Amino acid sequence: MYKSLIRPILFKFDPEEVHHFTFSALKNFGFLAKLFLPKPIEDKRLEREVFGLKFKNPVGLAAGFDKDAKLFNELSDLGFGFIEIGTLTPKPQAGNDKKRLFRLKEDSAIINRMGFNNGGVDEAIERLKKNKNVLIGGNIGKNKVTPNEEAVNDYKICFEKLFPYVDYFVVNVSSPNTPNLRELQDKKPLTELLSTLQNLNLKKQKQKPILLKIAPDLTDEQLLDIIDIIKETQIAGVIATNTTLSRENLISENKTETGGLSGKPLTKRSTEVIRFLSEKSGKAFPIIGVGGIHTAQDAIEKLDAGASLVQLYTGFIYEGPELINEINREILNRG
Repeated sequence: MYKSLIRPILFKFDPEEVHHFTFSALKNFGFLAKLFLPKPIEDKRLEREVFGLKFKNPVGLAAGFDKDAKLFNELSDLGFGFIEIGTLTPKPQAGNDKKRLFRLKEDSAIINRMGFNNGGVDEAIERLKKNKNVLIGGNIGKNKVTPNEEAVNDYKICFEKLFPYVDYFVVNVSSPNTPNLRELQDKKPLTELLSTLQNLNLKKQKQKPILLKIAPDLTDEQLLDIIDIIKETQIAGVIATNTTLSRENLISENKTETGGLSGKPLTKRSTEVIRFLSEKSGKAFPIIGVGGIHTAQDAIEKLDAGASLVQLYTGFIYEGPELINEINREILNRG
C-alpha cells in the first residue's frame, strides 16, 4: 500500500515539508499505522548482542531521520530494532539555507545538504526522558560556527550530556554538509577526538560503546588508518557509511545539487567498505552497515560482508516500513 498509494502522493510535495508532515502524522495518528501496516516480526532468533548491547533485531533506523529525538517511540513501533537520533550539536542551529533536500527518483536516491539542523542536545534530552525502552544511539557532531581546532569540546559536551540517555554513541565527522568537518577524519585529529571521548567513557562507572561513522569516499589507505585508529583508541566499532560526494552514473535532474548522496547509488560502495574493514582488520570490531539498503538482499549482502547490524534511511523512505519486515523475514529464512 505504501509504494502504490502513499508514496506517489507524498512524492508530489517538497521532501522536507513531507518529512515534517509525516512526523506530525505519526505523532498524532501513529495508532492508525498499527491498523494498516503489517505487524512487526518479533522472534528471539532475530536478537543480536553487539558491543555489549542486546538488540531485538538487527535492523535499525540511521541518524538523520529523527534528528531531534521527537519520534523514536513511534518509529520503534514500526519494527526497528534500534533508533539512532541526531546528529545533535551542543547549541541549536538552523542548518543550511533551504532548499536543501532533493529527491532523485530515477536513481532511488536523495541528496541532502541539511547541515546538522537540530534543536540542540538539551532539547533532545527532555524528549529522551520519555523513552519507553527503545534502544537509542546518540549521533553527535560540532556546531557549524565551532572551528575545527575547538571541535573536541563540542563532542565532549554532547557526550557528557547525553550519556545517561542513550545506549551507544556515534561520532560523526563524515557529513559533507558542515564546512571542513571531514578534515577531522584525518588520522591525527581523529585519534585525538576519539581518545578524548574514550578517556571520558572510561571514567564512568559503566562504559557505553562509542562508534565512528565514516564516509564512503575514503581511500584504502585512509580505511587502513581507520583500522589503526580503532585499535589505538579501543572504541567499540564503525558505522559504514555516511553519504557520498560521488555523482557517478546518476540520471535524475537533481544530480548536480551539492550535498551528500544517499540511496541505491551507494549500495555497492558501502558494502565494499564494510568488506574491506572486516577483512583487513580480521573482524576485530563490529560494523553497522548502512547505505543503499532498498531490498532484503541488499541488507543480507552487508551482513555477509561483515556487518553485525544494518540501518535504513533512504530505503525506508522509498520502500516504506514493510522493508523492515522483509529484511527480518529473509534473515529468519536463512536460518
